[in-house]
Amino acid sequence: MQQKPNQFIKLRQEKLEKIKALGIDPYPVESSRSHFISALMENKEALLASETSVTIVGRLVAMRRQGKLGFGNLEDASGKIQLYVAQNLLGEENYELFKLCDPGDFIQANGSVFYTQAGEFSLKCTAIKLLSKNIRPLPAVKEKMVDGKTVRYDEFSDIELRYRKRYLDLLLNPDHRKVFELRSRIITAIRRFMDNLGYVEVETPILQPLYGGANARPFITHHNTLDMDLYLRIATELYLKRLIVGGFERVYELGKDFRNEGMDRTHNPEFTMIEFYEAYSDLRGMMDIAESLIKHLAKDVIGKEIFHYHGHEVNLGGTWRRAAMTDLVNEYTGIKVDNSSQEDLEAFCKAKQIEIPKGSGKGKLIALLFEHFVEPKLVQPTFVCDFPKEISPLAKAKPGNPLLADRFELFIAGGEFANAFSELNDPMDQRERLEAQAALRALGDEEANVVDEDFLEALEYGMPPMGGQGIGIDRLVMLLTENDSIKEVILFPQMKNS
Repeated sequence: MQQKPNQFIKLRQEKLEKIKALGIDPYPVESSRSHFISALMENKEALLASETSVTIVGRLVAMRRQGKLGFGNLEDASGKIQLYVAQNLLGEENYELFKLCDPGDFIQANGSVFYTQAGEFSLKCTAIKLLSKNIRPLPAVKEKMVDGKTVRYDEFSDIELRYRKRYLDLLLNPDHRKVFELRSRIITAIRRFMDNLGYVEVETPILQPLYGGANARPFITHHNTLDMDLYLRIATELYLKRLIVGGFERVYELGKDFRNEGMDRTHNPEFTMIEFYEAYSDLRGMMDIAESLIKHLAKDVIGKEIFHYHGHEVNLGGTWRRAAMTDLVNEYTGIKVDNSSQEDLEAFCKAKQIEIPKGSGKGKLIALLFEHFVEPKLVQPTFVCDFPKEISPLAKAKPGNPLLADRFELFIAGGEFANAFSELNDPMDQRERLEAQAALRALGDEEANVVDEDFLEALEYGMPPMGGQGIGIDRLVMLLTENDSIKEVILFPQMKNS
């Protein structure tokens, strides 16, 4: 009869007591390593010829014994190797310890490499040291040979459980570990790219007395000592602009933002953004940086330009399209929004069963049409420019057209990847825009901006013309690793209580 999981745990606890009875510490302080397992696999012939003694450490992922001879598979972050464990090489006491080991234990193994009679490259062990005794059995892993390679399958098929117990997902799915290793390389490359452009990395408050810089609902917390409510930041924009007022000319921050909004395959309430601001630049400069940065990550970090994402084949090479929002809406809806009245656009939206928020002007209606009819169709990289000023409270008006903002959003495979402005530096205009946003809040728009008097005061001291941009790191990693869910690229995504 199959034993229940708690019976397996009990058996391992009994082994733990036996190990302690042998005078062995099952959780020792010291351990040592002379080689990663990958180094053994890469230098087989040299190690065989020299009979070098090596010390490796890792997790025992499989083991089997027959009398006074045993085998095990030891795995570290770099690879896996077979252990050959014989009592006459270890000695009776050390072999007794090996008999009390289980898959999941962390051990240290000393010895030299050789080929077994079956032709398996292995470590002939001369000493085994237990580093950490495993109490809870690992989920079973199945392996099969595909085209001469060992492939794991059905190792952790419950997707929600993988997210909740990410440590097991990473342990049992080496390919998933590679995604997060690649994420780390991408973030490092972004920092290096920005540093090489002369930007200074800074840190601004996560807990803020007022939130701003985006249209989003915040998370609220309370500071007991100050007896005041604070907000988790929804963006870093307004603090970074204060630094430009203070004399910095190029700044960026790469860190967490928090928005109390819905969750889906591209949204998580806690997410990673980079925002950067450059004095004496503008929207064109921001476009050049976005395109250069993403092309660099694709070609130099990932090593390719064609990606499969959300069912599309995306080419990040070549020249990226730049188009006005109104032109795109005209193209995909067949109506001329420039020449249409607000009443005409409202009637069209109602006919298409598009919900119209209270207080929406013509600009907001154009944006709604873009969101419904155009955004999903923008597969190849496209800079969508000339947003309505009505929905761009922090951007300068477009020269020659006061109804439009000098703003772009970058769309790839139907999703937004970057948002940038020629930043508004007129304090009187900025006040009017934020007060208009406050009026929308009064009508029930919980995502409208608030009036930040301290920020407005900073603007009154003078801020140079500049370009500013935000890029979502999680979505960028999704694209570059070809993952269709944001939960696959965030180590510990937010989950509903089970």
